[in-house]
Amino acid sequence: MGRVFKYGDDVNTDVLFPGKYTYTVSDPKEMAQHALEDLDPEFSTKVKPGDIIVAGSNFGCGSSREQAVLALKYAGVAAVIAKSFARIYFRNCINSGLPALTLPEAARALNDGDEAEVDLASGVVRTNKGNFAFAPFPEEVQAILKAGGLIEYLRNRLSE
Repeated sequence: MGRVFKYGDDVNTDVLFPGKYTYTVSDPKEMAQHALEDLDPEFSTKVKPGDIIVAGSNFGCGSSREQAVLALKYAGVAAVIAKSFARIYFRNCINSGLPALTLPEAARALNDGDEAEVDLASGVVRTNKGNFAFAPFPEEVQAILKAGGLIEYLRNRLSE
């Protein structure tokens, strides 16, 4: 169960992690301190582990920088729910172990400060506004998410 942080359409990667830090910040914990700082300057001090970002359409548009995912993941964000995602950002989320759910109904219904719980295994987001079902990720994608990302998943597979 986590708190919802709600944002609008076209939240781009430069807003998620400001480009001015691209070549100077490499530690994911430090990236987290700069997550959303131009859109929501207090985000990094308010976000708690398990919180959820809910957004409009085209979330993660812009460049393909992985820092835009890592900043959210290391800030404690448990999942991102949006009406739609930029294709590369969606893939970067999965590769980094951050669930990205395309749920337009939930994105419309949820508001900043609401509480929500994402159950990846059963394919449901539970909220005080109702439950929102989604098709669970394929088994391999669930394994990547559970491992914390594609690199850890592959390490685990190679060590078996």
